[in-house]
Amino acid sequence: MTESARVSNSGIKVLRVLNALKGHTLSGLSNGDLAKGLNESPATINRCLNTLIAENFAVKLDNGRYAQSIAFLQSAQAYTREISEQTARIAELNQRIAAGSR
Repeated sequence: MTESARVSNSGIKVLRVLNALKGHTLSGLSNGDLAKGLNESPATINRCLNTLIAENFAVKLDNGRYAQSIAFLQSAQAYTREISEQTARIAELNQRIAAGSR
């Protein structure tokens, strides 16, 4: 991306909140934890969290904290599965090449 590329500042804030939730799937993070960690106001964090929840990227846990949603984690798992399958296919092709098969 070039420096002259236009970006959404609000989009960047939402993505930073999503990234900050990484590794807190079970216990979550509070609005205050996120605000302090990202140096944003609680109101800004609340808007970001509402956006993430509306799009099924985050959830509010029973303890009142926030975490990445199961749907979001399934997306990451799908990526891992795809890479694993393609890696296995490449290994199979390399074996066939090494064996001189057609």
